Amino acid sequence: MDHQVHIIGGGMAGSEAAWQLARRGIRVRLSEMRGGGDTTPAHQGKGLAELVCSNSFRSDDHEKNAVGLLHEEMRRCGSLLMAAADKARVPAGSALAVDRDVFSAEVEAALAALPTLEIVRERVDTLPDQGLTIVATGPLTAPALAGSIGAATGAESLAFFDAIAPIVYRDSIDMDVAWMASRWDKGAEASLALGGDGRDYINCPMTKEQYFAFWEELQAGEKTEFREWEANTPYFDGCMPIEVMAARGPETLRFGPMKPVGLDNPHWATAEHPNGRWPYAVVQLRQDNKLGSLWNMVGFQTKLKYAEQVRIFRTIPGLEKAEFARLGGLHRNTFLNSPTLLDRQLRLRSAPHIRFAGQITGCEGYVESASVGLLAGLMAAAETLGRAWTPPPRTSALGALMSHITGDAEAETFQPMNVNFGLFPPVADDVRKKERKEAYTARAKADLACWLPSLG
Repeated sequence: MDHQVHIIGGGMAGSEAAWQLARRGIRVRLSEMRGGGDTTPAHQGKGLAELVCSNSFRSDDHEKNAVGLLHEEMRRCGSLLMAAADKARVPAGSALAVDRDVFSAEVEAALAALPTLEIVRERVDTLPDQGLTIVATGPLTAPALAGSIGAATGAESLAFFDAIAPIVYRDSIDMDVAWMASRWDKGAEASLALGGDGRDYINCPMTKEQYFAFWEELQAGEKTEFREWEANTPYFDGCMPIEVMAARGPETLRFGPMKPVGLDNPHWATAEHPNGRWPYAVVQLRQDNKLGSLWNMVGFQTKLKYAEQVRIFRTIPGLEKAEFARLGGLHRNTFLNSPTLLDRQLRLRSAPHIRFAGQITGCEGYVESASVGLLAGLMAAAETLGRAWTPPPRTSALGALMSHITGDAEAETFQPMNVNFGLFPPVADDVRKKERKEAYTARAKADLACWLPSLG
């Protein structure tokens, strides 16, 4: 099948871009190297839109949370990935978490059913010289193509490390020690609607003595060795390994992934405190599949060696006999200095027939990656169909993120960024501080509603 647009990469961004194009009748070739004999250091299979790190799309609150607002905006734009996430959803309080296998299968089935889309399992080593192209190879771009991108941009791509959290089998967790609860019982209503019981996290408590013993083990544990060229590569804070966070100070973890606030341990109940007491620190696990048999350790991305992970993580109360379905890992992420290299339509300034989408543009997170893929697909569709492109309003989550990536960020200090209200134009000064999040989201939804008809 002759194609009008070539998409390289079948991850979150590439899959969403392909959907937006092919559902409008545009002929698309989607090239994905996994399944054709190649893979990456982090992927486990060959499915499209495979989730390699967490199974969470983070908060689904579209009234007070920027990523939840991005969820809502993508749904209004007919996002395939959000529809698949809703079908594959598992209980996670107010967060949107999915069964990663169901999610990938839903995406692949929907794309395979499109008559104008051809999915080809092949590796692409060089940027095409002509023809509309979307490069959505993500942070794990293969070396040959990364070299071709470097040659086209005239500069080496920046890089950082992304660490993967371990996954534990549910039946190996000691529930006589651990307990189930959501922090402050937040998200109970959403959880119940999904078949949960409002207590969507497994919590493993630590006393002060246990916490500091654990902290010392993290410092002493044997880590993965860096290659010479990796030594000065920075981490993105949102995926920082647990032991790197711990090295920042003995209390850092207690104000990060191990914070105990809002979690009463019922095993520590007394007559004076019938609901229990907060631990000194807590390790949380979040459901990773619909069956509830797999749970991932929240915030426990790591570069500890495998044997050390098993030894150290089994010192956590409740995980003494933990069996791991997957241990943590480490892989290299690559991204462009997009404010310098890309125009406002994600086109490479030196070769405008090529667009980039997803994490390679310098956004961070599953949802952000998919949203940039969605916009890249819409932009390419407008160009193919001869329609004028109207960018999403700057006041929307889609518009704020796109503006940041394509020019509003400082090029000299550009780093991967999650969507957040700091990227949005400020609301009126007379809006009270505690009402500003609602003001941001209300304005975004109203402005987006005016923009949507422009998509045709």
